[in-house]
Amino acid sequence: MKIRIESLDIFYYPDLSVTCNPNDRHKYFKKYPCLIVETLSPSTERVDRNEKLLNYRQLESLQEYVLISQDRPQIEIYRNQSQGKWHLEVLGYDDTLHLQSLGLEMTVAQIYEDVDFESVGSE
Repeated sequence: MKIRIESLDIFYYPDLSVTCNPNDRHKYFKKYPCLIVETLSPSTERVDRNEKLLNYRQLESLQEYVLISQDRPQIEIYRNQSQGKWHLEVLGYDDTLHLQSLGLEMTVAQIYEDVDFESVGSE
């Protein structure tokens, strides 16, 4: 599902998005996500870290923007603290991911449970 950033008149296709806004009922896109998740790959990482990060911050509804590394157990969470001030938290394998926007908690190890990092680098 596309995300529309109305103030910039642009759309993106995130890997995962969540909206809890009852007004977000458009058939082809969402405008009020509270959570956006991107899995970093060599072809998308630059855009995910720069362009999308900058532009997603224009979404007043967005509480968390999560970047998941595919070549090592690392997760980055950008959280909207208040009034457009964002805080970055970087998690490793032994840490716990708290998604405040959803009230969800899970370990980073659970997210990477079936990932063989040796084979990821060879593909």
